[in-house]
Amino acid sequence: MSITVTNLSKNYGAQKVVNNISFSINKGEIVGFLGPNGAGKSTTMKMITGYLQANGGTAQVCGITVHINNNETKSKIGYLPEANPLYVDMYVREYLAFLGSIHNIETSKQKIEEIINTVGLTLEANKKISQLSKGYKQRLGLAAALFHNPEVLILDEPTSGLDPNQIIEIREVIKRLGQNKTVLFSSHIMQEVEAICDRVIIINKGNIVADDTLSNLQKGNTSTQNITVGFTEDINMEWLQKLQDVTSVTTGSPFTYQLSTNNSDGVKKQLLKLAIDKNLTIQNLQSQASSSLEDVFRSLTS
Repeated sequence: MSITVTNLSKNYGAQKVVNNISFSINKGEIVGFLGPNGAGKSTTMKMITGYLQANGGTAQVCGITVHINNNETKSKIGYLPEANPLYVDMYVREYLAFLGSIHNIETSKQKIEEIINTVGLTLEANKKISQLSKGYKQRLGLAAALFHNPEVLILDEPTSGLDPNQIIEIREVIKRLGQNKTVLFSSHIMQEVEAICDRVIIINKGNIVADDTLSNLQKGNTSTQNITVGFTEDINMEWLQKLQDVTSVTTGSPFTYQLSTNNSDGVKKQLLKLAIDKNLTIQNLQSQASSSLEDVFRSLTS
């Protein structure tokens, strides 16, 4: 196993941020690590990389226990934290050469150009880091994580700040790297996780609530349904949000709303009663089984 987490816990005072979690990831796996804000994702990643000390349990990287051999495990890991730390007064190539000296590895001009090309920084490579856009700074952070050719990549929101075209490019980089490395990455973009990962771990309030292949999670979520309801006029969304067994409400085309629920028949009856009570006219009302990762996420974390 490239990453093994066993009964890992982290407390901040009386608050248990990560609660006795366990999982393992093999070489060649790309695993999406999902959860709401504050669920414990970044804290878990920081404990695996050795940047945070756990209050209980262990994390191992490539068979090495993190808290015992911290420096050795860090040499195995490429880490892109959520807050991407960069020396903004340096030039791009200067910064990469500096990283080589930190890792005590030979840094040739060819190696620097290869990593610049890998993450798509060629057009910006002559600039100071302070002159880069947020998206290109994020690419440089990924280059820093890759520079020493680590066996394990831990990426916290790697596509944050990128435009749609850049997201697709970095997605392809991650997929390519995942063929011979272990990749654990977090994201709030469900389509991104669906495009890259075969396996997903979902954490909520410090506890792992799902750890399975994407296909199994979606198959196991068929009880969740989406109800689409259209009215002839705009209505107060709070009326829909207050309906019993409704887990989420989103808007679609004008006067049309999508409701997620585990009780489709019950919610339909409530919608008809709402229309009568509020003197509303329903134009259309239909439901379908839900199987997207977004709906799985909602059902497990709402």
